[in-house]
Amino acid sequence: MAENQYTEDNIRSLDWKEHIRLRPGMYIGKLGDGSAADDGIYILVKEVIDNCIDEFVMGNGKRVDIHVKDGKVTVRDYGRGIPLGKVVDCVSQINTGGKYDSKAFKKSVGLNGVGTKAVNALSSYFMVYSVRDGEKKEAVFERGELIKDESVVKTDEVNGTYVEFIPDETIFKKFAYKTAYLDKMMWNYCYLNRGLAMYYNGDKYQSKDGLKDLLENNMDGDPLYPIIHLEGDDIEVAFTHGKTYGEDYYSFVNGQHTTQGGTHQSAFRESVAKVIRDFYNKNYEASDIRQSIVAAIAVKVIEPVFESQTKTKLGSQEIEPGGKSIRAFVNDFLKEKLDNYLHRNPDVAELIERKIKQSERERKELTGIRKLARDRAKKSSLHNKKLRDCRIHLTDLKDDRREETTLFITEGDSASGSITKSRDVNTQAVFSLRGKPLNCYGLTKKVVYENEEFNLVQAALDIEEDMDNLRYGKIVIATDADVDGMHIRMLLLTFFLQFFPDLVKRNHVYVLQTPLFRVRNKKKTIYCYSQDERRNAIEELGKNPEITRFKGLGEISPDEFKHFIGADIRLEPVILTKDASIETILSYYMGKNTPERQDFIIENLRVEKDIVEELAEATTTDSDNLEKAS
Repeated sequence: MAENQYTEDNIRSLDWKEHIRLRPGMYIGKLGDGSAADDGIYILVKEVIDNCIDEFVMGNGKRVDIHVKDGKVTVRDYGRGIPLGKVVDCVSQINTGGKYDSKAFKKSVGLNGVGTKAVNALSSYFMVYSVRDGEKKEAVFERGELIKDESVVKTDEVNGTYVEFIPDETIFKKFAYKTAYLDKMMWNYCYLNRGLAMYYNGDKYQSKDGLKDLLENNMDGDPLYPIIHLEGDDIEVAFTHGKTYGEDYYSFVNGQHTTQGGTHQSAFRESVAKVIRDFYNKNYEASDIRQSIVAAIAVKVIEPVFESQTKTKLGSQEIEPGGKSIRAFVNDFLKEKLDNYLHRNPDVAELIERKIKQSERERKELTGIRKLARDRAKKSSLHNKKLRDCRIHLTDLKDDRREETTLFITEGDSASGSITKSRDVNTQAVFSLRGKPLNCYGLTKKVVYENEEFNLVQAALDIEEDMDNLRYGKIVIATDADVDGMHIRMLLLTFFLQFFPDLVKRNHVYVLQTPLFRVRNKKKTIYCYSQDERRNAIEELGKNPEITRFKGLGEISPDEFKHFIGADIRLEPVILTKDASIETILSYYMGKNTPERQDFIIENLRVEKDIVEELAEATTTDSDNLEKAS
């Protein structure tokens, strides 16, 4: 048996761009194709904008222009501009930047000198120029390699920095930016930086009242009482109670949206319950106090410590090195400001207590039902095998790698069987529905426990007590591309939006896109997800390809299915836009037949009929009808 050699030749040193390109996950998290809000292409945009925000915070430049089109991103700020002699170094030398000087950037988002270097290395094209006092310096890179280093020239442009880049398609395969995610990003920057004007593709974004604006623009329906908006040194808080289930939080550190929370969010949840208990002098359950709360908290921390380079979860224990703990800082602030507010606004205090007592009654009513439901879920999952779990949840890695996991919710045994045989058993789980779920619109949460299918879905996700216990990073609805499949999809979305809206708001819910057609000849097979793709495939393969129309997931063999849930998986995220109301959506689509919905169906019936006929034509494999199908 040959021995493995380990010599000096095995030791290799990578330069900065090679390391970033070899291990991009260390710098920008997961890669993705743009279907998830935390995919790498959005982190690239954020890293560039963060530098503009830091300039604004330091009092330099009140406007940022962002354009995104066909995969190309441009960002222009009007701050001081990068010192001209350091333009190349600032975007190509790791551990180079102005944020190590805590006097200049005391509470900055980007502290590691990595951000724009990662963007540079992971872009097929990257251009930067800086303007300072009538002079301009420009440099161009390809995949981190400097290809053009222009001399300093005179210019009439105003001061600031311009960055233009195109993510490298060899790393971000088939990527596409989703406007909804970028729209939310721009708004969050503005909520945290009042007075800043951001122009995204020509549309202006600006906030007057900060976190109060955030809640007003993102709440589903009217608040139960006026939004409580409190501000202090290095902290801002806004909250109210809504009419939906669960707890909904927006947390920020130094302008960075910490989507996974962290020490500051935990401190707020704990402190708001404590202050309210003390105010009423009653030992209310924390869960009853926070039920249906909608809140936003923003803090500024000196030299913040995040749990990853993508800065989605704050790990800092102190507000500054050697200073007060974040827990004490948040608690002291709320103890003073919130207690004062409640004393000065007895009408609001009365509404809050009324809401707490309502949540208490509902919780007690459900106590017995919950216990029976948990017992029933344990027995069902053991005997019916509805959930085929992934291996990560059977190891000690389940918490560290939870975001990597996916749960496919399928209809029937044939579809679940195909996915089960094709899946990655380490990270992908399968839950099989039995028939169509109940239309739960307008029902109370009692139905979640009394309905077997909903109870088992809830148990599989582990979201009964706390959304933070969610066992899977992605929840993927995988139904047939027919009328019944669409109906099941709507019923599941109604369940999530009615009882667990945070699953959608936190971008955990997706719809699996599976091919409608398979077009193949002896040399090549092309899977097509639309009529246009089918036509292109026919044109590419020539005159006599075999065309198959997939009518259901169960018709796709496991060998084929592994292509659709593997590296090339296509997921359509379920996104609630800023002006979307859950109540309005559900009442329109899932309520009793309204005249508006009837009119919509009548007006669109002819179009749907044409589509069905076209799809029927496309299923033919008869060569005589091939021209008609194409």
